[in-house]
Amino acid sequence: MEKNSNIEMITGDPKKAINKLSVPIIASMFLIFANNIIDSIWVAGLGAEPLAALGYITPLFMILVGFGNGLGAGGNSLISRYIGAEDKHSANNAAIHNLILSLIFSIAISIIFLALMKPMLLMMGASDVLNYAMDYGFIIFIWTFAILMPPIVGGAFRAEGDIKRATVPIALAAIINMILDPIFIYTLNMGIQGAAWATALGPFISLLLMFYWIFVKKDTYLSYNIKDFHNDLKMYKDILVVGIPASLEQLVLSVLTIFVNYMLTIVSGPVAVAVYTAGWRIVNIGMLPAIGVGTAAISVAGVAFGAKKYENLRVTARYAVKVALIASIIVCIILNIFANQIVFIFSYSENSANLAPLIAGFLQLMCLFILYVPFGASAGNVFQGVGKGTISFILTAFREFILVLIFAYLLGFTFNMGEFGIYCGMLLGGGIGSLICYGCIELYINKLIKSQHPAN
Repeated sequence: MEKNSNIEMITGDPKKAINKLSVPIIASMFLIFANNIIDSIWVAGLGAEPLAALGYITPLFMILVGFGNGLGAGGNSLISRYIGAEDKHSANNAAIHNLILSLIFSIAISIIFLALMKPMLLMMGASDVLNYAMDYGFIIFIWTFAILMPPIVGGAFRAEGDIKRATVPIALAAIINMILDPIFIYTLNMGIQGAAWATALGPFISLLLMFYWIFVKKDTYLSYNIKDFHNDLKMYKDILVVGIPASLEQLVLSVLTIFVNYMLTIVSGPVAVAVYTAGWRIVNIGMLPAIGVGTAAISVAGVAFGAKKYENLRVTARYAVKVALIASIIVCIILNIFANQIVFIFSYSENSANLAPLIAGFLQLMCLFILYVPFGASAGNVFQGVGKGTISFILTAFREFILVLIFAYLLGFTFNMGEFGIYCGMLLGGGIGSLICYGCIELYINKLIKSQHPAN
């Protein structure tokens, strides 16, 4: 199998590969979340109700993003394993299968979300801001393909170690969104609909750039030529075995957000939802270093597994946690110290100035959640890298549905602690669940190593 510098990097020292892959991935993820948080910043100027409407749409939007990231992880995992096994023909074929799946899922998800959006919003308790939420959501879900496909195609680029092409389009999308948001929302007086159009057009242009590299310039390591394609149902299955559970992990997180929004609506109303919407987006940005390192581990773990280098798999898991934890501690300290300054971005107008102290208080407490993420994210992504997406999903579902949700309900309602109790429950459940997840990946890797050296 002919190799370029990217392939040599990803098949070499796991620590060096993680270092080289993770920084651009973190940057691209930051820009992905920037697309989301920029909407919040500009919409906050319209008042608490439009911002709350954005909060109700956010879980649905994140389901969409989750399918893109999940299928991207599935393609990344399969292609990486073929590259590790030095089977380039199968890697090419897997990349084409990955692209086909992205088209199928884009069409299906768009139809489903447009049909069910209104009843889902009403079920979430968004009746007071339904018109705002519908105006934003309809535009977003019409453009499902533009939002869903870039992370899927980017997963193939990451698998071949071409991190530049996986990140540049995301940067372009964020820049376009930043430019268009104030123009559409305020200059053209489109309000919350303008935010939706800006969010959709950025990824669309980035997708066109990806297609230019693949089908016009044709200088990617993986080939998308029709002569490399041989329809193989097993490849679809192998991508989905990782991709669907990985997508469902985001669904679990989004459904959890729906439940949290609902609980907050009961105890405090739309203002609490607005505070949670703004504050949690900042916390999500704080999680990006850990999530980025974990995402880099998918490719590195897949290559190590495909090459049957299980010691490298152990190095990948442990090093990913170490690097991510150091970064997370630094981020947590920064968010806690500068909470009051950070929240100004959501409270710069008279309509939203009253939210500032509430969001700051939320941020100073919930930044602790960031400290647990390295353990769960790194372990889950290594499971995905070796093709065990179902295990990762089960662990995530257990953490969020059984631990986080139950503790949040118990402290918030049973112990009558209100908003504070809901947040403390999320911290307690998330911490316990993440440590359990990491323990499982250590046990799994130990089992692989022992099976390779039974005498030991």
